[in-house]
Amino acid sequence: MKARLPQQQIPVAASLAVLLLLYGGGCALFPHFGSLRVLINLFGDNAFLGIAAVGTTFVILSGGIDLSVGSVVAFTGILVARLVAQGVAPPAALAIALLLGALFGGLMGLLIQAFDLPPFLVTLGGMFLARGLGFMVHAESIAITHPFYDGFIAQTLAIRVSSRLSIPFTAVCLVAVVAGATALARWTPFGRNVYALGSNEASARLMGLPVARTKVGVYALAGFLSALGGCVATFYMQSGNPASFVGLELDAIAAAVIGGTILRGGVGFIPGTLVGVLILGLIQTLITFQGDLNTWWTRIIIGALLFLFILLQEMISRFARRS
Repeated sequence: MKARLPQQQIPVAASLAVLLLLYGGGCALFPHFGSLRVLINLFGDNAFLGIAAVGTTFVILSGGIDLSVGSVVAFTGILVARLVAQGVAPPAALAIALLLGALFGGLMGLLIQAFDLPPFLVTLGGMFLARGLGFMVHAESIAITHPFYDGFIAQTLAIRVSSRLSIPFTAVCLVAVVAGATALARWTPFGRNVYALGSNEASARLMGLPVARTKVGVYALAGFLSALGGCVATFYMQSGNPASFVGLELDAIAAAVIGGTILRGGVGFIPGTLVGVLILGLIQTLITFQGDLNTWWTRIIIGALLFLFILLQEMISRFARRS
């Protein structure tokens, strides 16, 4: 009997095929595209987006949406930079930022749950609030110059591959977050509750699942991961800027959808989101290697891919209902 791919895994398989096609095409077109350095940079350069996209995936799996991601990442970056500039130890500044991110997300989740408010509107308000708070912390970019960043993060925590090449700590953070989030989603009661909530909230209530606690926990987790993405962004850029990362929440949603997460909720895989992030990064890298293309082609190609994957998801859903 011929083995068949489960319907829920078809979008993930399609996104993986697109990733391999893009990477293979890049290797065929450009001599150095297949080098280990390019592959490592693909993970390191997109680490903060990938970490934020994992949090977005949990929210979408629960049947919600989060538009505050980019603003929280920017707020976290400028907060850490300002605290370090004022003499706060970097580990303490990072811990404060992570705590505030989790509290901010949890507060949005509490408002959504307690007052039955639309997640779109609540997180839209959170987007403006976090962006404004970032400008209140400091209105301009702040460079981070501290031995913790220059030495410990950039050198000590980097994994040396050769005398000229190392895996940056940002890439390590991305892989660690994806691995931890995958375990959380697949093998814990919280993860199973998230899937049940996104599939059918009314049924989840009738089954006696902790819907309220799960919903607040999802947004708290998303806020924490957005703040962690902001911390990783400071490792990458060694600065904070309240005006940065405008539209990052849309990139995070696009990565989740391209990675096979269905916007209706209840269906998706965390590793698929990583594939979606790598696809977005590969498109940008290919355009950079080409050299004579406008960077807006990145948005055009991402938009076309989104249309294709949304259409694929809708076709699969209709086929499943008829079956």
